Amino acid sequence: MRRRLIGAITAVGLLVTAGAWVWSTRPLLLPVAQVEQDVPVRVFGLGTIEAQVSSRIGFEVAGTLTEVLADHGDQVAAGRVLARLNSTAQEVRVLRAEAGVQSADAHQARVTATLERATAQMQQKRSIAGRRRELAGRGTASVETAELADTEAALAVADVAVATADVAVARAALAEAQANLLAEQTALAKHTIAAPYDAQIISRHREPGSALGPNETVFTLVDAKTIWALAHVDEGRAGRIEEGQAADVRLRSLPGVVFPGRVVRIGLESDRVTEERRVYVRCERCPPRPVLGEQVQVEIQVDHLARARLVPEAAVVGFDGATGKVWTINNGTLRQQEVRFVARTLDARLALDPAVPEDWAVVTQIPRSLRDGWAARAQ
Repeated sequence: MRRRLIGAITAVGLLVTAGAWVWSTRPLLLPVAQVEQDVPVRVFGLGTIEAQVSSRIGFEVAGTLTEVLADHGDQVAAGRVLARLNSTAQEVRVLRAEAGVQSADAHQARVTATLERATAQMQQKRSIAGRRRELAGRGTASVETAELADTEAALAVADVAVATADVAVARAALAEAQANLLAEQTALAKHTIAAPYDAQIISRHREPGSALGPNETVFTLVDAKTIWALAHVDEGRAGRIEEGQAADVRLRSLPGVVFPGRVVRIGLESDRVTEERRVYVRCERCPPRPVLGEQVQVEIQVDHLARARLVPEAAVVGFDGATGKVWTINNGTLRQQEVRFVARTLDARLALDPAVPEDWAVVTQIPRSLRDGWAARAQ
């Protein structure tokens, strides 16, 4: 009886051992990378809505705000008046400057007439002096009379010179009065602010009755045609981004809507702390009312693979951005091979270099422990 029991136990032990050996030596069933068609390669960036052309405008002079003619959200054309200051005192200065111009103009007319009179008298006295010299030469007039006529002609010439100088002074005074008028008119124009370009008003900062200092902001404006998304992209993913590439923009407020765009600028200076590059994307179909500073998600298509074998990054050992080690099944045996990758997708999968042999079945899910030489079969 005892011998039978020992024999039975021994037989069971042998069966268990044989089963364990068969279980341990069976080929592992492992999933492997399959060929996929039309694989887009995209780069992700997180950023905000910004405006390339943005202005904070106000008055160049101090004063009291009397009129505010626009509000936030308004679309305004270039040159449209947006606000005015109390300009009564400045209007008086303009009137005074206009009176100064009129006075200077009248004075110039007066000295011009004086010059014309002096010129006429000079011509007359020169004629008289000429005739008396002729008579003195004939002996019908005294020499003294001829000399007196010459003296009067010389005095007339001096009077013309004085009158000419007076005209020059009057012209300078008129020019000064005109310049003063222009300065006062310019100062009066500074009591009004107008839109410098076709713009959208983002914010209105002051209300009528406010006392303003010079250059104090009244409105914030943007050029709606220059709205773009500023995306921050990891330097390790930004190398293949080029201007003109297509991009998809998603607003945080409209997560289900995709706005198509294009890369229009790539920053030439990366952030030294976050190690990110600035990429600017302008939308081809923009949101109806963009909000500056709103968070956006940007996906930029940098490449398109007609066919590729994709391996999850988690299944790659020692990935350095270009190469890494993967487990392959070759002739039913596991081997760890170093391979090269040509692209990375947004779902953290790596595209194998086409030079990797097709008969290398690359494992996509790695159990806790694998060893070279184990039997394996593609699932």
